Amino acid sequence: MTEISEDNDNGAAETMLARKHLAQKHYYPSDKAHGADIPQSCIESQTTSLAVEAAVAIVINGIHYAVLMASPYQLEYLAVGFLFSEGLIQHSHELLDWEVTHLTDIAIYQKFAQSLNDGNLESASIEQRLEQFQDYDVYVVELRLSQRCHQRIQAQKRQLAGRTGCGMCGITGLTQALPDLSAYTQDSQPIQAACPRLDYLLDMRQQITAMQHTHQLTGAVHAAATLHDEQLYLFEDVGRHNALDKLIGWQLRNKREPDCVLMTSRLSIELVQKSIRGRIPWLVGMSAPTSTAVRVAQRYGLGLAGFLRDNRVTYYTGI
Repeated sequence: MTEISEDNDNGAAETMLARKHLAQKHYYPSDKAHGADIPQSCIESQTTSLAVEAAVAIVINGIHYAVLMASPYQLEYLAVGFLFSEGLIQHSHELLDWEVTHLTDIAIYQKFAQSLNDGNLESASIEQRLEQFQDYDVYVVELRLSQRCHQRIQAQKRQLAGRTGCGMCGITGLTQALPDLSAYTQDSQPIQAACPRLDYLLDMRQQITAMQHTHQLTGAVHAAATLHDEQLYLFEDVGRHNALDKLIGWQLRNKREPDCVLMTSRLSIELVQKSIRGRIPWLVGMSAPTSTAVRVAQRYGLGLAGFLRDNRVTYYTGI
């Protein structure tokens, strides 16, 4: 459907995270849907808010490293958490400087091309590429890391393209996809942490439901959240692994040590791996974990729970 813009936007509906579009809803009247005869469907034109899914290019010390499909918000946290999860940084202070650019016109695109030593592009070629990108929101996160981190990147020598639903897309080699994480546990021993109580988790879920504004608008984003000093810190993204990377980036930049992280999604292996690297004691999901996620969590001492619902939760490890 055609995208629409409105001059009088009411609050957060038209933001960098959600955008209004025209849509057409087809439905059967509820009082006739189960009758013997197939009823005539109703058609209703409406304005709906959809989640923005942007291409976020990660450029490290002038080298293009990755493209993530993500929600274009809290991109510093996303970049720091992603680099930490990739093993490229170990501490927040290794990030020396950063800049986020939204590619919107020829001048900005040309500046970006020159920064990547691709400055020989002619204006006609740039216009052609911008036309190619017109259906996309494109952001560039340029990071300057310490020399030691730069050497790690040079040694790794790979390109990664992440997509919305999969945190492992683009990874080559089983040793990269299935790493040894024992170095991230305390003294190579399983992490010991108290099992979070059911009332604590249900209260946390209730707060998330109240604060997850983009999901309320669009129904299309995940969240990672933690409580610190009785305050909820929540990070939303179209990709569940991106949401967790944002939380880990916040954790590193602010030197926090969360006891428990709650995800609104299922708990797959890449979320468990990120949590172990981030030394997060407990990872809790509103949906189920996978079998592999449970086995890896058990091996490295990560507490794992799922199916957090109105009055229950299921603990899989750490009990």
